[in-house]
Amino acid sequence: MTKLKRILDFLKSLKARLIILFILIGIVPSILLRVGMLNSYGNRAVSIRTSEILSQAKILANKIVFHDYLNQSDSIPINAQLEQLSTIYDGRVMIIDDAFHIVKDTYRLDEGKTIVSEEVIKSYYGEEITKYDSENRYIELSIPLVNANSEEEEEQILGVMMVSVSTDSINLNYEYLSTNAMVIELICAFSVIFISVILGARLVKPFQKMSVSIDMVQTGYGEDALAVNDYTETKTICEKFNGMLGRMKVLDDSRQEFVSNVSHELKTPLTSMKVLADSITSMGDAPVELYKEFMEDIGNEIDRETKIINDLLSLVKMDKAAKSLNVTNVKINELLEQILKRLKPIADKQNVELVLESFRPVSADVDEVKITLAFTNLIENAIKYNKEEGWVHVTLNADHQYFYLKVEDSGIGIPEESLEHIYERFYRVDKSHSREIGGTGLGLAITRNAVLMHRGAIKVFSTEGEGTIFNVRIPLKYIS
Repeated sequence: MTKLKRILDFLKSLKARLIILFILIGIVPSILLRVGMLNSYGNRAVSIRTSEILSQAKILANKIVFHDYLNQSDSIPINAQLEQLSTIYDGRVMIIDDAFHIVKDTYRLDEGKTIVSEEVIKSYYGEEITKYDSENRYIELSIPLVNANSEEEEEQILGVMMVSVSTDSINLNYEYLSTNAMVIELICAFSVIFISVILGARLVKPFQKMSVSIDMVQTGYGEDALAVNDYTETKTICEKFNGMLGRMKVLDDSRQEFVSNVSHELKTPLTSMKVLADSITSMGDAPVELYKEFMEDIGNEIDRETKIINDLLSLVKMDKAAKSLNVTNVKINELLEQILKRLKPIADKQNVELVLESFRPVSADVDEVKITLAFTNLIENAIKYNKEEGWVHVTLNADHQYFYLKVEDSGIGIPEESLEHIYERFYRVDKSHSREIGGTGLGLAITRNAVLMHRGAIKVFSTEGEGTIFNVRIPLKYIS
């Protein structure tokens, strides 16, 4: 149910996520576009304005040198052009001679004064200086006045022309464009939000249907399967969910069956003991031999109950300790010899020949307790479910990666329809025969668990009435 809850929570938040995603996809690019276009416009406008002013200033600088304006500052044409340049570009023009005196100032503030600045000095060395002050919003140019007709080898710098132009008109256009762009962006944003809400609701509608169906399944009032085929994605999710639901039902049925079997198996010996005890109690003058017989039967039932409980505990321990095997290097040949030695009295009692055949010495990294229990169950079953004068052959072999155990018997065999169920807990092929020999139906379940915990595999081949073969393969090196 935890998985179901996660799916429900995800589906409930999917609509909001889609709406946010659509909004981001629609609005973020428009914001980036607006900022990028405005910045591009600002930089481009300043660059064009600077180029225009520089071109006009150079033309005027050549005329100033040609008319010797530094020495004849009362030239009417030059003064008119200086005033015109200042007026057209809303700026200030200053002409500075080689003594750093301001010969002409279109603002008429600093004429006759001395000016020494970094730009002026650089221009005296022949550099053209262009600078844009974005904080105060003006363009400043410093152009050397060069006497191109000088007979000297190097060009003679006669003075400097400084031009400062305001960019207020550019900033006004920038603000106007920014306001219009913001209005358009807000309209687009509201449109995107509106469309996103509608589109998100439409896209998520099938998922909401799934959410309702899953909620109903969780509460036990829904259908056995989801069927929302609106999109390819919802169809795929439904198929995956139905598969998961099927596995959960199988597990739940298995759990219920296991609990039912455990209850039945534990109750049966108790019922037998109760019947025997009541029978003895009701017989006031029963002979001693009968008492002994009944007490022996009660003892057998207690042994049977104890074996069931021990097997159940073994299964529980294996389930809990799947990640904590006590792995050591074990000599498998010696282990099998000890197992066969313990089981030989049972084989002799049933006149069953017990043979161990080892092709080579085998050492493997295994949990000795669990693997011993698994091998013991296999060999003990081969002895108990055998025929009179039968045989059990245990074969051990290995290669560079695995060791192989084969347990073959001449016993009663297993019907073909029962082969796929023999590892289920409490499953028994012949229940009456199993009870006679004390079987609990847990031995092969324990064996399979132990083999799988060692990253191994187990297979069975059997013919009813002829015998059974169990093949076990386990890695020599355990990899956690």
